[in-house]
Amino acid sequence: MADYKKLINKIEKNEALVGVLGLGYVGLPLAVLFARKGVHVLGFEKSEKKTEMVNSAQNYIGDVEDHELAQVIESGFLTATTDFSRIAECQAIIICVPTPLDKFKKPDMSYIERACQEIGRVMKPGTFISLESTTYPTTTEEFMLPILEKESGLKHGDDFWVCYSPERVDPGNREFKTENTPKVVGGLGDEAQEIAMALYSRAIAQLHAVSNPRIAEMVKILENTYRLVNISLINEMALLSGKMGINIWEVIEAANTKPYGFQAFYPGPGIGGHCIPLDPFYLEYIAKNFNFDLTMIHTAGHIDNLMPHRMTIKINTALNRHKKAINGSTVLFLGVAYKPNISDERESPALKIMDEVAKKGGLVQYHDPFVPEVHTDEGNRYESMPLSDEILKEADCVVVTTNHSGFDIPEIIERANLVVDLRNAVPTASDKVYKL
Repeated sequence: MADYKKLINKIEKNEALVGVLGLGYVGLPLAVLFARKGVHVLGFEKSEKKTEMVNSAQNYIGDVEDHELAQVIESGFLTATTDFSRIAECQAIIICVPTPLDKFKKPDMSYIERACQEIGRVMKPGTFISLESTTYPTTTEEFMLPILEKESGLKHGDDFWVCYSPERVDPGNREFKTENTPKVVGGLGDEAQEIAMALYSRAIAQLHAVSNPRIAEMVKILENTYRLVNISLINEMALLSGKMGINIWEVIEAANTKPYGFQAFYPGPGIGGHCIPLDPFYLEYIAKNFNFDLTMIHTAGHIDNLMPHRMTIKINTALNRHKKAINGSTVLFLGVAYKPNISDERESPALKIMDEVAKKGGLVQYHDPFVPEVHTDEGNRYESMPLSDEILKEADCVVVTTNHSGFDIPEIIERANLVVDLRNAVPTASDKVYKL
């Protein structure tokens, strides 16, 4: 039987080697943070390119400061590898692998499954494993744990310990990063919880312990379901307001003066990123095992899925009013990242609208200073064009899909023939400017 107190002692003395599986938007910032705090970190990554970039201090994640990555690589506190057999060297392992949905909105658990298999094959007694990947409640206990025990031949609670601690990453947020965002920790049993708190306290300022992994798993789902439902609600309100000739932005501004009982959410062309459009459907998936129908999530998802199509109709209507058809018109999209001032285009509604416009015969172009190239779900590939006076004047319609702070909106309106504003970049509509 492994002594969990020995592991805690190693962690508190910074003698434990921490393995981080997956060096993406979640894993790399976390690995750099631990390394900055004097914890030795071994980052595991399937991509040889990413591994080489990390080891040569070439940063590819916007939320990581270049000088911080360079510092921890130079000091030797962080090393990346593609050799997953080296998991055997680690006393604590944090899983930060992707958990996408398939086209039927069913969770793809293959990344977590492979990570657990890799860990189980080589881990030694006395190892702690934390899962941070977004998933449905029961994953840690009913999906992850059996794989680890089967592959390792070890027993949880005697030889190793697991916990779930959901990632909380808001790309581009300059105020709240991994270090100062409160972290929820749900260990499976008291010993696992004590280890988890000891480990994460080495790097993160505030921890919030919950009683078990299922609570922690549900926390992540609740956070993003709350946002999905409220954004979908305000998007539907915006569409109705448009038909009624009501400025939804002025409505929100007025409602937001209420000091209680209201939180402002703002409309847009759809919801992007890797959390809000996906996380609630993990819960919808597992709810079916309990014969429970999540009507609210289903409805909110339906509204969100329709938003790109409705935005295409808005573009089409704006062109029609200028006596042009979408077929054959050049449509220039400003911004394809899912939110301002970041390079992340995952699940961006801009890409879906671009595909719809292309299907209708529109000639699609885009400009985004943060995203040089995109590949859409329909297999279209586009490169960002320079935003020149000539490009703006030649476009039949300019669509503001992401309002990056670097866009000179007054100048764009002056040069463009027609603007469809999906992000409230322009205060008021006109014959030239059509708003959401």
